[in-house]
Amino acid sequence: MPPALPEQLLLSDLLRRRVRCDQGLDHGAGVLAWMHPPVHRLLGWASRPSAFGPRRDVWRLNQLRGLAESELFVRGEPSPTDAETLRRLPTLIDAELLGVGGAPLGTIADAAVELRTGAIRHYLVSRSDPRLPGSSRWRLSPDRIVDQQPGRVFTGLRDLDDLPLARASVRQEFLRRSRRWRDQVGEETARLRDQVQQAGGRLEERLEGWLEEPPWEEGGDRVTPPPWEDAPSPQRQPPPPDAWIDAEEREPGDDDREDDLPPRDRQPPPEPRRGPDRYRGRHDDDPWV
Repeated sequence: MPPALPEQLLLSDLLRRRVRCDQGLDHGAGVLAWMHPPVHRLLGWASRPSAFGPRRDVWRLNQLRGLAESELFVRGEPSPTDAETLRRLPTLIDAELLGVGGAPLGTIADAAVELRTGAIRHYLVSRSDPRLPGSSRWRLSPDRIVDQQPGRVFTGLRDLDDLPLARASVRQEFLRRSRRWRDQVGEETARLRDQVQQAGGRLEERLEGWLEEPPWEEGGDRVTPPPWEDAPSPQRQPPPPDAWIDAEEREPGDDDREDDLPPRDRQPPPEPRRGPDRYRGRHDDDPWV
């Protein structure tokens, strides 16, 4: 029993498998899609049973019964035709995609098909040659197609980046991450700049308010000076008059203590001793003179 059919399949996966009928015959790999572009529907596909000769076998989509890793299982007989007839079948695959003003945007390389009904859910657009492996794919829904002609599809797009990215190449993934990082850095820089501006505004308001305030209120109390500024400087007081009295001239009855006497360095110098020449003639009767 062949494997069950998936709900959706890419047209490229349908064409790359070889067709095997219920009699076990190999009818070759698929070569071309048979579709009705005005309603965006896949009707069937054609295979090439032999590498030599112009014969082609056309299969309807409802003949498909199962899928394997490299084979398609079909039931019934194909409709034989030739390569020249197949070239006249209308298709949007490999058509040029044009944007606003007729600017070329890319090439329609593939389509996602609903196998039960054949409806094309979306097309896959390639910017470069679709035969290059690993190239990027953008998803184009049928409702974004404005007009179509043989080999040409018109849209209102300005760039492929207006479409959702279905598969990114290494280069496209790097560009997308770089753009995302650049946006994140720009947002973070803008946030920090706003914070700095807000902080600068608050600081400026506080500085203006501080400059407008007087140093003190009118009629207010003066600032009290420090205690050491009002304290009088100490002055040396003169000694009492009796401190210069000589100890020899004190009366015998004076009971002066030794601690009442002035210090020795403050006592006046003693008078010179009386010599004989000084008092000669005054005390002649003094035997000691």
